[in-house]
Order: sequence, then structure tokens, then C-alpha cells
Amino acid sequence: MFEIGNYKIIPIRFEDRIAIMKWRNEQMFHLRQDKSLTELSQESYFKGTVAKLFEQKKPNQILFSYLKNDICIGYGGLVHINWIDKNAEISFVLKTELELNEFNFHWSVYLKLIQEVAFEDLFLHKIFTYAFDVRSHLYSVLEENNFKNEAILKEHCFFEDKFIDVYIHEKRNSFLLQKLEKKHVKLIFDWANDSEVRKNSLNSEPILWDNHLEWFSSKLSNPDSRIFIFENENIQVGQVRIDKNSEDSWLIDYSVDNNQRGKGYGFLMINALIRRYENLKFLAIVKNENIASKRVFEKLGFAKEICNKEGLIRYLIL
Repeated sequence: MFEIGNYKIIPIRFEDRIAIMKWRNEQMFHLRQDKSLTELSQESYFKGTVAKLFEQKKPNQILFSYLKNDICIGYGGLVHINWIDKNAEISFVLKTELELNEFNFHWSVYLKLIQEVAFEDLFLHKIFTYAFDVRSHLYSVLEENNFKNEAILKEHCFFEDKFIDVYIHEKRNSFLLQKLEKKHVKLIFDWANDSEVRKNSLNSEPILWDNHLEWFSSKLSNPDSRIFIFENENIQVGQVRIDKNSEDSWLIDYSVDNNQRGKGYGFLMINALIRRYENLKFLAIVKNENIASKRVFEKLGFAKEICNKEGLIRYLIL
């Protein structure tokens, strides 16, 4: 569930199928739908297509019911998902009675919600809209939400006996996992010696510069160690490292810049890492008093285990 105030999107509900059918039939002029839906066809679609999406690890679409105070007033999702190139098209249909006076408001709320799904949860690289040029009011809301007009496909679709344009607006994920480079040596040193980082590390002793240089050089050339700098809108906010261990899993270590803590970056970094290496097994060892890290790993679904060493907790994800 993703929510803003009284508005939220939840996995599409079977109970909303007839209302969705009605809205689609009333708004065929802007949809890629060439004939009216029937209750029978809608029932078949939900049971035969939509239901199966919930069983797939990487479905080609992820659909949501859009609710106000738990009442469905629209639906949409991410469609034509390309899991390799990490992009998807945005889909949205609002209750027809709200189109005239409330569309801009709901379109903006929905864009904020679907961005959270795409960028923070699925860690896609780009999302975009593909719109017939019959509702120009879409574009100003998109631009207010920092979508850019990527392309205009001239006379691309045949509509009401004439060819019309298609507008494509896109937005890219501001979060970036950047591979460690030599230029990051001082940045990593400063982050590692932060007092809060040292306190939560398994070895709390301060790190000496010469020792750091030797360690840094060895990590750059080690295929069993991978380090990334996490950025948001070109601001470096933290680092995450994985080292392969004897248990055929990868041990996670991460830290967040002192000025960027409390903004949810720990969750975003580890989630981005997991999405990037979906076939790897991960392990984290956390001090019991490190509440923030425990919350991150538990929120991401890591299984909690008691560690042999006193005061430590193991988190596993397979």
C-alpha cells in the first residue's frame, strides 16, 4: 500500500472490476481499446490475466486500485514493464464523473504514488506516459511533477478520421548506485570514521589513513568485494558494500552520510542492491543496539537469527 493523506493505491481488487469496466467504456477515446468491454469479458480478464500477475515474480504489468477513503475512484499501474532495461509505462484511469473538475488533482497525487512504487520499491530506471494528443491538460501536471517531454510522434495514431500525435513524457530515477572509483577514497575514509558509524561497526576502533589506503586498493581489485556510492539527485548520501563469505552468501555493510540520516536512505540503498543482484544470497550482522539497521533489514524481509556472538543479530535473505 502506498498512500498520501486520504488517497492510496493498493494491489488491484477483484471487487472493483465492474466500475473499472464502466470507466474504460466511457473513456475509450483516450485508451488503446477498440471495443466496449462486457461484464463477461471483464470477469474473464480479471480471473484469467490479472489473477496470474500476482503469481509472477516479474509480471509485465502491476495494477492498482486508486482509493479515496478506501473507496475506489480510479485504477492504473505500471504496464509494458521492461525488467531488463528497467522501464515501464504509466497507466491511469479516473472515475469519469471526476474527470472534468478534479482530474489534475488526482493525476498529480497518482503520479507521486506510482513514482514511489517504480523508483523506491522496484528501483526502475525510468517511467513514461504514452498519450494520444486529445487531453492536453495531462501535460502541465506531468511537467509540474518533473516529467519531461521526451518525444512527439507526429500523426502516429488514426482517431476520428484523422491522424493525431502521440506525446511521450518521461522521468528518470534520481537514485543511483555508482560503482566505487579511486576518486572516492577520501569520501569513504571520512564516512568510515564518522563517530556513529564506528559505534555501530563490529570493529569500533578509528581507522588510520595508511591502513585505509591499503584496504581501499585491495577492495578495488577484489572480485569478491563490491562497493557502491549511493546518490540522490547527484548528492552522495552513503555507501553499501558486499563481500562474499564462506557460506556462499554476500555480507552487507552500509553507512549513510551524517547529514542525510533519517530520510530512509538505508532502506533505499539495500533495496537497490537486492534489486541489482537478485540471484545472490545476502547476510547482514548487526549490533543489537543498532535500531535503525535492524528496522531496515526487517522491513526488507530479511529473516532474523540469533548470532553466536553476544549482542549481535544475523539477518538473512535467500
